[in-house]
Amino acid sequence: MSNDPKQKPNGSPAPDSGQAAAGAVTQDRFVYKDDDVIDKAFDWKQFARLFGYMKPYARQMLPLVLVMMVLGTVTKLAVPFLTSMAIDKAIAPEDGQTSLTLLYTLTATVIVLYLIQWISGVYRIKYTNIIGQRVIYDLRSDLFKHIQKLSFNFFDKRPAGSVLVRITNDINSLQDLFTNGVVNLMIDCVQLIGIVVILLLINWKLGLAVMVTVPIMFFVSTKLRQKIRVAWQDVRMKNSRINSHLNESIQGIRVTQAYTQEQENMKFFDRMNLDSRKSWDKASAMNQAFGPIIEITGGLGTLILFWLGAYLISEGQLTVGLLVAFSSYVSNFWDPINRLGQMYNQLLVAMASSERIFEYLDEEPMIKDKPGATPLPQILGDIKFEKVVFEYEKGRAALKGIDIDVKAGQSIALVGHTGSGKSTIINLIGRFYDITSGRITIDGYDIRDVTVQSLRKQIGIVLQDTFIFSGTIRDNIRFGRLDATDEEVEQAARAVNAHEFIEKLPGGYDTEVEERGSALSMGQRQLLSFARALLADPRILILDEATASIDTETELKIQEALKVLLQGRTSFIVAHRLSTIRHADKIIVLDHGEIKEQGNHKELIAKNGIYNGLIEAQFRFL
Repeated sequence: MSNDPKQKPNGSPAPDSGQAAAGAVTQDRFVYKDDDVIDKAFDWKQFARLFGYMKPYARQMLPLVLVMMVLGTVTKLAVPFLTSMAIDKAIAPEDGQTSLTLLYTLTATVIVLYLIQWISGVYRIKYTNIIGQRVIYDLRSDLFKHIQKLSFNFFDKRPAGSVLVRITNDINSLQDLFTNGVVNLMIDCVQLIGIVVILLLINWKLGLAVMVTVPIMFFVSTKLRQKIRVAWQDVRMKNSRINSHLNESIQGIRVTQAYTQEQENMKFFDRMNLDSRKSWDKASAMNQAFGPIIEITGGLGTLILFWLGAYLISEGQLTVGLLVAFSSYVSNFWDPINRLGQMYNQLLVAMASSERIFEYLDEEPMIKDKPGATPLPQILGDIKFEKVVFEYEKGRAALKGIDIDVKAGQSIALVGHTGSGKSTIINLIGRFYDITSGRITIDGYDIRDVTVQSLRKQIGIVLQDTFIFSGTIRDNIRFGRLDATDEEVEQAARAVNAHEFIEKLPGGYDTEVEERGSALSMGQRQLLSFARALLADPRILILDEATASIDTETELKIQEALKVLLQGRTSFIVAHRLSTIRHADKIIVLDHGEIKEQGNHKELIAKNGIYNGLIEAQFRFL
């Protein structure tokens, strides 16, 4: 297996950022294990966990929402009864004496009830939306914060687009549930209970006869539930794959166009898009099946209502007004039943998303502070590797018994062929991965015994592919130490020879740069990363191919900056360009995870071994 962390743990090379776009001709390339359908029974514990996010706001707003809900429900249930009174007592009373006064009074009462119902609905919707949006805010915040804490191995196995879908799409799909669904569920349940009680009080025989169709409806609809849930999970999975592919395609657009693979990329995206549409159509069709079930059941109930109702009127057991009221209540009975069916579908969609969200929230960081871990005090920079073995995958060692002894202030160069273990070593120093066996100490402290944050605060890393954030030049340099003053930022830039090109930019240090610093040259981005590292003032500095993509003129500037940057610090330098490490205190030559040679430049040249061969090979290509 490769021991370079730039390769995937399964041993296959990690793709170039644009390779996916350029070579997207096989669907297997985008089948991610973490996007598999989560096929479990409905988890009520997870359901309770999801709604646990509403607890902080329940005391503040829920009582008011409940009052509005009860007002709206009571006024709605009162209207049919008043209608029956208007028919039986005012319009067609038994004595034949029409009462316009009573009719006007009942009409005015109904108008007032509708007004109360409207006002209560307005305030109920307002406060439920507030609660829902706060819940979504908390959930999204928790997920993002948790992802920030996860270890490298988590991101090694997942594309950025897949992670993005969890934070955006999956959480967005919960908005309707929290803003409308929960309260509507309570309203419909209260309304159903109220209607059942009223129907039985009006005429228990007719009430039972009408409701005999309810078990039929629930039996049929239950058969669809599991299929609907799995179908919506499949929709989320397909959308996640599309987002992952889009992310890689956009990042790799230059490679795509350079190799004229636009047509292949479009064809592949069309296949994924079509697959997503079919998945949505299937899930949506299952959702729509609830409607006809309710309509057929409601129609059967209405048929029973009028057949038995007519008989009861003829027997003198029911009045026309009560039959009208009964009909209205039955109509209102099927509406919440229908909404509850749709609510269940909505809940299934939400549970499919929440399962994916909680899957990430339940992911434990591989690298975390052990119980009793103490902060690492200010260090000098002595580093020791003692028989260190590391495996990205069990049984396939990337490092094999590494022993390194570095004194504070020394500069150590790591050289070797691709996959020899150079980047693995520097990742272990910052404890981005945990070693399989052995021990790594800094100033005598085992790095597993100290807090991760206190360790990394004293380590600075400059990578070959420097990441520039959206924002100003000043903000990007200050990322190394957020409390640095403007003067300190400028001093760091001057020290690494970045001040000159910054001053020439339109806004100087306040120039806005785009994501990844696309408006800056490679050399300029590297100079900014050096300034960022210098401002952080780490005791240990790691340079991972930091000068590999820089022109000769910029390299000379950086070599001068390095004298300032490396002074008094322990440094590890990974370099393929061997001319940049001649003055290192110690050069370690790695091959397949083992140290083959070590010494300074002169000593290794005199040995005429692997290092000398690497030097000669480079000069042959100059």
